Amino acid sequence: MPWSWRYERADGSEVTGATLPGSGFPTQSDAESWIGEEWRALLAEGVEQVTLLEDDTQVYGPMSLRPSGGGM
Repeated sequence: MPWSWRYERADGSEVTGATLPGSGFPTQSDAESWIGEEWRALLAEGVEQVTLLEDDTQVYGPMSLRPSGGGM
């Protein structure tokens, strides 16, 4: 399966761990839907930002998992 997320700390270093899923998303849409559901759990694991990969090619990122903090 070609789509995957690279999990990173705020400084860009990679976060790895047994509880972090590897690759395995059949489409970009599936990968994006999954991150939309799981970003809070990833933050709890120490992931601050993610980068989307298709095979070994960076599609976009890094993208922060922290809320933008805007408000009224």
